[in-house]
Amino acid sequence: MKNILPKSALISVSDKKNLKMLVDFLIAKEVKIISTGGTFKRIKEITDDVIEVSEFTGFSEMMDGRVKTLHPKIHAGILARRATDLDVLSEKNYEPIDLVVVNLYPFKETIAKDPDFEDAIEQIDIGGPTMIRAAAKNFADVAVLPNPNDYQSFIDDWRKNDGITYEFRKKQAAKVFAIMAKYNLAIANYLNEENTDIPDYLFSSSQEMRYGENPHQKAKLLTFSGLENRNIANADIIQGKELSYNNIVDADAAWECVKEFDEPSCVIVKHANPCGVASSKNYLGAYDLAFNTDPTSAFGGIIAINGKMDHECAKEINNRQFVEVIIATDYEKEALDVFATKKNIRVLKVDLEADNPYPGTIKKVSGGILIQDDDKKIVQKEDLKCVTKIQPTDQQLDDLLFAWRVAKYVKSNAIVYVKNKQTMGIGAGQMSRVISAEIANLKAKEESLEVTDSVMASDAFFPFRDGIDKAAEAGISAIIQPGGSIRDDEVINAANEHGIAMVFTGMRHFRH
Repeated sequence: MKNILPKSALISVSDKKNLKMLVDFLIAKEVKIISTGGTFKRIKEITDDVIEVSEFTGFSEMMDGRVKTLHPKIHAGILARRATDLDVLSEKNYEPIDLVVVNLYPFKETIAKDPDFEDAIEQIDIGGPTMIRAAAKNFADVAVLPNPNDYQSFIDDWRKNDGITYEFRKKQAAKVFAIMAKYNLAIANYLNEENTDIPDYLFSSSQEMRYGENPHQKAKLLTFSGLENRNIANADIIQGKELSYNNIVDADAAWECVKEFDEPSCVIVKHANPCGVASSKNYLGAYDLAFNTDPTSAFGGIIAINGKMDHECAKEINNRQFVEVIIATDYEKEALDVFATKKNIRVLKVDLEADNPYPGTIKKVSGGILIQDDDKKIVQKEDLKCVTKIQPTDQQLDDLLFAWRVAKYVKSNAIVYVKNKQTMGIGAGQMSRVISAEIANLKAKEESLEVTDSVMASDAFFPFRDGIDKAAEAGISAIIQPGGSIRDDEVINAANEHGIAMVFTGMRHFRH
């Protein structure tokens, strides 16, 4: 299929982001612009080369704007097949419309403000959906842009290929129908007062993977539609081999964990568990501390930092270890040059601001699925309740909250040792909390890390005092845990006996 060179464009947008960039480009390409209402007024501030839709159709708006683009001159121009229907257009003195730039009234955003029912109904777009559906149906001859974030890729496609490619037009058409399905579901949810549980998530793409968790399992990656940011599923893959199922699972675990921290931080994940986490003044320092927690497990792991990867940090990673995936918000050119020396390293660029098109987690069970909210609750210092005679110091409180954030991403039963915002030992996924503590201590000893005066986090309460006794043996100085056991008094007494400060969060972080 050949490229198209749009000669006319219909623009009617609720979200006017990036509009000037697009209009300037279209004017430079001598594209005739037709527009409506508020969009027309905005474009007039940019250029006089714009025609109001009522002038184009010879039909004035009516019913307070409810009817303005629902006109055969508009829809015939969009739907006309260029190979067979141009004579019909000519007979009616109509003309083709080659580009449709339309985004819809923000229905979900409107109802989120709890408006009057009548006001909400007025935000149900009619003309916009009709136009973008028509353009998407006729993508063989028409390009459609339903999202302001697509304007730059549209411009790039035209410049690179001297026109808009069939592949770009088809991709945009698929995006339209995904947007419309989601839009209609949002309206259905609002109107369906007896049942508001209709799923409102859809997928814009499906990627077959080589295999799943194991080679005998098939797998695919479904990416949510309408994403505004680069997330793990739609990250910019700058270099490296195709991501595997396990790479994506581990990358998501690393990225979600590192986003918990405001300072320059590094998380290293192996088999979906953090094996090293640290914050420091810079990313090289954070990586060094995270790596030193457990260098053995870090080998072949996933590394995430919560900012821009610099050259020094990249060089140290490259020299020090084998790594499967690197994740950062951006990269210095010199850092990319370093990683380019090892072509198999997957280098991902992801945004800190994340989309959340379907809040919650989904787990398959026999005969159904479990759905729950995301575990997003954050504990602050003022939320902590000290239950021991000894109060934690400010330094200990900082480390306790750091350890608590890490424990949230460690498989239960989770025990995390921390000192100076560096994990000293992590015990994960054990049936016994005491064994998890022993593993954390063992990991620290293996790497000759001094645990004395570290703090400890437990993702759930201690059912017996043995966990506190084990912490005391390791030299732990303060503990953070949810509390809530019927033996809390016994556990608190044990902490007092050992001179350990202990705070309760009043919430747990099970992760199965």
